[in-house]
Amino acid sequence: MASLPPRTIHVALFPFMAKGHTIPIFDLARFLLCRKICITIFTTPANRPFFSDSLSGSTNINIIEIPFPQNIQGVPPGVESTDKLPSMTLFPTFVNATKLMKPHFEKALESLPPVTFMITDGFLGWTLDSANKFGIPRLVYYGMSSFTTALTISATSLLRTELSDDEYFQVPDFPWIKITRNDFDSPLRDRDPKGPHFDFIMESIMATSKSYGQLVNSFYELESVYVDYCNRISSPKSWCVGPFCAVHELSKEKQEKPSYIKWLDGMLEQGKQVLYVAFGTQAELSPEQFKEIKIGLEKSEVNFLWVVRKSIDEVDDGFENRVKNRGLMVTEWVDQREILRHRSVEGFLSHCGWNSVMESICAKVPILAWPMMADQHLNARMVVEEIKIGLRVETCDGSVRGFVKWEGLEKPIRELMEGEKGKEGRNKVKEIGEAAINAVKEGGSSWQTLNELIHELTERRQV
Repeated sequence: MASLPPRTIHVALFPFMAKGHTIPIFDLARFLLCRKICITIFTTPANRPFFSDSLSGSTNINIIEIPFPQNIQGVPPGVESTDKLPSMTLFPTFVNATKLMKPHFEKALESLPPVTFMITDGFLGWTLDSANKFGIPRLVYYGMSSFTTALTISATSLLRTELSDDEYFQVPDFPWIKITRNDFDSPLRDRDPKGPHFDFIMESIMATSKSYGQLVNSFYELESVYVDYCNRISSPKSWCVGPFCAVHELSKEKQEKPSYIKWLDGMLEQGKQVLYVAFGTQAELSPEQFKEIKIGLEKSEVNFLWVVRKSIDEVDDGFENRVKNRGLMVTEWVDQREILRHRSVEGFLSHCGWNSVMESICAKVPILAWPMMADQHLNARMVVEEIKIGLRVETCDGSVRGFVKWEGLEKPIRELMEGEKGKEGRNKVKEIGEAAINAVKEGGSSWQTLNELIHELTERRQV
């Protein structure tokens, strides 16, 4: 990278190697570019094509490759992203392997023009040492809501008690909220947490606490109570500068419409509403659960577009043929936002990953929540009980993590698409979606917060 003019703001970005962590950072990069900031973004060789393609047309971005560690036990050669792992049980191994990238990261930093501040993923806690070594303020990005962070902080002590997994308890600092141990992922919900995954979480939390600040992909109006709580109880300061997906994308050449968008166009021409179904890149569905989803969608009689992982659907049971006039199964990588923004899409059956929640809000589409892992259960609570923009699937035993039979899917699908509760959720998400878009516009809360943060960091550099 050539030397930069004096006083140029130069930001280094380093997302974690997972699409759900990377895509929001691309959006954040575009948000920063609106302020004439120069950006260097780090990735690995196998992830480079995705970065280059996603950021094509964006000027003032320099992409730097650093090698991903080789010969990591259990991780197949060439796998440099969690969505390519054969199983998520390998996550602790994969994330710990990233520490071996540190010398390469520091060598690259050394060769760059002065960096004003860096934004690195919370999973890359080791980058704090590198930031400190070069005197660069580190901002952390986790891709979680302040709601989830606040509830985790408040409820931690109760998770170590003898409460059963599905027994409801009041969250101490938020008595209007009732949750269960099962709303938290292992190892956080374990009574005596230990092992490599827990060690990694503690290392990440410790590195975060010593960093300059934490960026939140949300907007203050959505969860002000929880943002204020986090900033009162914990450090570093949380800065709400999202939703990143609401930032106007830089113009790029319009490509040929994908086949799934053409299919949605056809449904729109016929005046038909469509349910979008997607569970993210990390969800692991059993064959039995997959079968129940098929039955539920078929019996609901709604039109649907379902994104599935290719490896999941190996049995040809005639399902696609039976629903061919109203259902489409897609195994390719899709532009989820383009689908959600399509005028035919009126509902989203989602795992409630935070990116998906934000994208659904910005597209003003209500959610049918089916959380599966990580922070998704708390996100689902927020969607259904706190901001009331959707419904929840029904497990057969009423537990948070129970099996969902087709009946527990068919009924809420119909309610979301055709019922009164679906209508209420649709009205509410339109109102919140408008507020989300306004937050990132010039003068909006997230726009102003980002301005304040940049001003604070540039003033600090000049002292």
